[in-house]
Amino acid sequence: MKWWTTLGIDLLVVLVFATVGRLSHAEGAALLGVVVTAWPFVVALAAATIALLAMHRPAYTLRNGVFVWLGTLVVGMLLRVGTGGGVQPSFVVVAGIFLALTMLGWRLLARRRIARTA
Repeated sequence: MKWWTTLGIDLLVVLVFATVGRLSHAEGAALLGVVVTAWPFVVALAAATIALLAMHRPAYTLRNGVFVWLGTLVVGMLLRVGTGGGVQPSFVVVAGIFLALTMLGWRLLARRRIARTA
């Protein structure tokens, strides 16, 4: 799997996370609002992916998916705090669970599919 495919799937996950979060707080799903909510996590995702590329490690594996997930979560939260965004403990827990299930979940499904076709 190409790195940009992996990044694209993870980016979709982050955008869904931001959209669902905004909708659950009655903030609406306007594109600008989603971008404002998602940007710290998008930057963190890009940084984690670039770090894996620099280490010559594939971002699609489950092990490296854990790196992407934690990097996206931790750096994303730090960017929110650093720019005056709210970070409640419950938000960190919900974000961590959602991002783990989706970022690691699609990798598990892809691994099963690859194993079946091999």
